[in-house]
Amino acid sequence: MSSDDQAGKWVLLAYRMPREPSRPRIAVWRKLERLGVARLGDGLVALPADARTREQFDWIAEQIAEAEGSATVWLATPSTSGQERQIATGMQAARAAEYQSVIDEARAAGEADRARTLRRLRGEMHRIGRRDFFPPQEREAARMAVEALADPVDVNEQERA
Repeated sequence: MSSDDQAGKWVLLAYRMPREPSRPRIAVWRKLERLGVARLGDGLVALPADARTREQFDWIAEQIAEAEGSATVWLATPSTSGQERQIATGMQAARAAEYQSVIDEARAAGEADRARTLRRLRGEMHRIGRRDFFPPQEREAARMAVEALADPVDVNEQERA
């Protein structure tokens, strides 16, 4: 499928897992969180459809089946633009909160731990960016806050050279 064929489409994962053992269920939950899924209901999550998200859901579905659960991957289109907007807005709000956390940490960074905080926040920005399908305004503010944190570190490193 080309990206034009997927415009407005979502890949859904409907799944059920046994309560015990809990380790596989928790592992699946963590993977879904890292992907930044929209939770549509109990055992139903969604991401904008593309080859990467479809493949990730297929892999998770296999993992669920290996844990004695059941999973189905679907391609779907919301019946109204309002429904799609609602899903996208929820995902955007979740990323906005993550970016705001980066902003807060960058502003609170002390001089002593500035370099370590900078490395960690750059990694965090990368991780958030991988699941940021609908970039909020906070993304640019977080990028600028991390850059501002980097400036004194870069100057100090150049002075030592």
